[in-house]
Amino acid sequence: MLGEDAWRAVGVPIHPNALCGTEGHNHAGTDCSLVFISDFRAGDKDALRTARAKLSRAIREAKQAHTQRIHGHFQSSGDTQRMWQGIQSITNYRTASPACDSDASLPDALNSFYAQFEARNDVTARKTIPPPEDQLADVFTDIFSISLSSTIVPTCLKTTTIIPVPKKSPVSCLNDYRPVVLTPIIMKSFKRLVLRHIKNLLPPSLDTMHFAYRPNRSTYDAISTTLHLALTYLDNKDTYVRMLFIDFSSAFDTIIPQHLIEKLSLLGTNTSLCSWILDFLTGRPQSVRIKNSVSSTTTLSIGAPQGCVLSPLLFTLLTHDCAVC
Repeated sequence: MLGEDAWRAVGVPIHPNALCGTEGHNHAGTDCSLVFISDFRAGDKDALRTARAKLSRAIREAKQAHTQRIHGHFQSSGDTQRMWQGIQSITNYRTASPACDSDASLPDALNSFYAQFEARNDVTARKTIPPPEDQLADVFTDIFSISLSSTIVPTCLKTTTIIPVPKKSPVSCLNDYRPVVLTPIIMKSFKRLVLRHIKNLLPPSLDTMHFAYRPNRSTYDAISTTLHLALTYLDNKDTYVRMLFIDFSSAFDTIIPQHLIEKLSLLGTNTSLCSWILDFLTGRPQSVRIKNSVSSTTTLSIGAPQGCVLSPLLFTLLTHDCAVC
């Protein structure tokens, strides 16, 4: 048997993607061994041979255990999170959250950039509300009813604050910032009520080939339908298919409220609701905040707020008649 003095420990750095042994085994790297055998008694070749065999077996078992653990991340068919955790563990992937530039002029520059479709330029603190719903239900009901009946949205309820988040690092232009829009909490509930009401008024004659922002519709449905139409046509002899793909840049920001109201009227939306939507989309104060720096306020009357639950539906209704053009 080998004594304790037959082993000499040598420190070797272990990289994130190195093979690691199971508990109780020696560790093994990809390019070098983590254990060196030395200082054997002179002439004890049998002990050296035995130690080498044990080391080789331990390394082999460690590699097999490591392989089984890696395969386990990919064998769960429905657990994609575990699969990505395995990939991140192998590659030592770490996402660093890029920080915003500390330039004092950046908030104003971003505010002008986000309002690039607005011709007119003109800080409201974001308010929070206490949680007891039973104490606020009657108050909110009165506020919402008065707003709908008068077709006026109070300015404080459509004031937004934008928190820019870098899409990548380093940031090279203003378009590399993603605008995260903060809106009053009260308005979030109000907009959902209006959204439900608009959906109930829509006629069933809307474009059946529209898949975005529609219930029980998805991108897979759009792809499957397109492929089916194309392949069905290609079944005929001497035929070919041409497809035109159009990408709207800043689609919600290009909505002209007056044109939208005309489309809503043609769809049978009542005049009172159309006037409320027009007031909601016009005269919207907006500012950009980065840490403790706040830009000047810009008043928008073009486009629909980013992150608003009404914006996707309104854009869909604005473009619903494109199929007949």
